[in-house]
Amino acid sequence: MHENSRDAELAARVSHADLDNPNIARMYDYMLGGSANFAIDRITAEKALEIIPTERDYCYVNRAFLGRAVRYLTTEAGIDQFLDLGSGVPTVGNVHEIAQAHNPEARVAYVDWEAVACHHARHLLGDNDKVTVTEADVCDPDTVLNAPGVAGLLDFSRPIAVLAFGILDIIPSPDGASLVARYRDACVPGSALAVSNNAQLSRTDEDIAALRELLSQTSTPQMHIRDAEEVAALFPGYTIVEPGVVPAAYWRPDHPVDDAAARRGNVLGAVGFLDPEPAG
Repeated sequence: MHENSRDAELAARVSHADLDNPNIARMYDYMLGGSANFAIDRITAEKALEIIPTERDYCYVNRAFLGRAVRYLTTEAGIDQFLDLGSGVPTVGNVHEIAQAHNPEARVAYVDWEAVACHHARHLLGDNDKVTVTEADVCDPDTVLNAPGVAGLLDFSRPIAVLAFGILDIIPSPDGASLVARYRDACVPGSALAVSNNAQLSRTDEDIAALRELLSQTSTPQMHIRDAEEVAALFPGYTIVEPGVVPAAYWRPDHPVDDAAARRGNVLGAVGFLDPEPAG
């Protein structure tokens, strides 16, 4: 199908999609080889790649880390409930596919505010009754946590893994820890938090400035670059597991990782577990 025809068909199916501004979720989808994007997203993504060719490395490293973290949480930590904040456009290796491959009873609540992402997710899920898609702003935890697709699917009296991959770095407030805390307070001890965040590992200051200028033209104009200490601060009340806050490619890799490749990903990652409340 010609790209213009595909765009028109997609726009017709998702009537309230914003076609005038590039969207970070759809740009991410394009860089991963997906089709849930529009011309404005592809043009902006290509501009980003012209500025910093390693931006595609970020996408692949971040996605691979998501897969390993979900597998770890399902198989080693025994968690069977996931709240995926800012889930983005569905692509290969979705959370529910990974979790349910190891535990068919695993439940996944996807949340994203982007209309195309939610439309594609619902189309992908079909009649999977253990997975829901909620179109909502993750910066409004009350709305998210009370949404039928979240409250009606997840049992908050049991451990839940909150996933925040590539979302705390693009929310309006730089104080991501406060947002995390609001979701944490809905969870019981033994729940988990998995985070990835944009970092400056191989990017230059000029790269960062150019990226920020590019993102200023999108629907999410913020980019909160964090170092390892700042990422650790996103885990109030959680104990971060080994290997700690690391370049995401180094988080429990399946194969040996080259340092240069890890740095090209320009993303830090960590997983932590919610501590029991102090006695008394």
